[in-house]
Amino acid sequence: MTAGIGKARARANIALAKYWGKSDTQLNLPAVPSISMTLDPLLTETQVELLPELRADVFVLNGEASNPGELTRATQLLDCVRAEAGVRLYARIESRNHFPTASGLASSASGFAALAAAARQACGLAFDARKTSALARQSSASAARSVFGGYVELPAGVAGDATLAATPLSPPEHWALCIVVAVTQEGRKAVGSTDGMTHTKLTSPYYDAWLAAAPKLADEVRAGIAERDLGRVGRAMEQSTLAMHACALAAAPGLLYFQPATLAAFAKVRELRQTRAAEVYATMDAGPHVKALCAASDAAEVSRALAEVPGVLRTILAGPGPGVELL
Repeated sequence: MTAGIGKARARANIALAKYWGKSDTQLNLPAVPSISMTLDPLLTETQVELLPELRADVFVLNGEASNPGELTRATQLLDCVRAEAGVRLYARIESRNHFPTASGLASSASGFAALAAAARQACGLAFDARKTSALARQSSASAARSVFGGYVELPAGVAGDATLAATPLSPPEHWALCIVVAVTQEGRKAVGSTDGMTHTKLTSPYYDAWLAAAPKLADEVRAGIAERDLGRVGRAMEQSTLAMHACALAAAPGLLYFQPATLAAFAKVRELRQTRAAEVYATMDAGPHVKALCAASDAAEVSRALAEVPGVLRTILAGPGPGVELL
C-alpha cells in the first residue's frame, strides 16, 4: 500500500427483507431489521488519496464531479476516519460504479462500503470489517451490509447506538441463488431513498403497520436462508417488498417508484411461477427495477422471459458475491 492512498472494491446488495425508515436520523439507524444478498458483479471501485495541496475534499463519481449532497456525505465519512487516525489532510476520491447509479440498484451501498474501506486504508488504519460496516452505515444504512459477502443482516438500530454494524449470516457458497435484474429505466430516480423514508414516516398512515410487520418477515427470510428454502424466502421477500411500497404509496403525496414496465415485469415473475416454468420471486427497492430471485439453474430462463417484457431495457444476472476487498 502506498502511504496516503487507499483502494477498495465493494458490491451492491439486494434486500430480501426490506429496510425502510430510520429510528435515529442523526446516526442513520434503521427502524427495522433487513437481510440481504451481496451481488456479484454489481461493483464499485473507489480510490482515496490524501493530498497536502487540497483545501477541501474532492469527489469524482463516474468521471464527473459529484453533486453537493454526495460530497457532503463523503466528507462526513472521511471526517470520522480522520478523527480516529489523527489525520488532517483532505482527500481526492475517485469512484466508479460498474452499473447504473442512484436508480434503485443500491449504488450507494457499494459506493459507501468501498469508500469506508478505502478511507481507512488511506489513513493507515488496519482493516476491521465491523468498524468499516458501522462507518459505512452512517452514510447509507444498506452500505453496512455490502461490507460482508453472501447473506447478511443489519439489525434494527436503537437510538443513540453509533456502533451498529451488519452481521454475516452465510457465505456466498452457502446457496447458489441468482438475482435477475430487469432494468426498466436509466438515470437517477426522482426521490432518493433517504428523502422517501422521511416523507413516508411523517405522512403515511401505514408506517406503524410496516414497523410491526417487518421484523416478522425478516425472521422468515433468515430461517429460509438457513434451510435453503427458496419458497420460504421468496414468499416473505415478496410480502416485504409490497408492504414497503404500500407504506410509501400511502404517503401524502404518495411515492410511486414504479414504471409501467415495473408492474409488467412483476406480473411476468408471477406468471413464470404459476405456470411452473420456474420457481421465481420478485422484489423491488425504492426504484423502478424488478429483481427476480431464483435458483441459479433457472436464471437463464427467467432472464429470457424478463428481457421480452415491454419496457425492460436489459437484464443483469448476479449471484452471491464476496464482501469488500482492499486493492
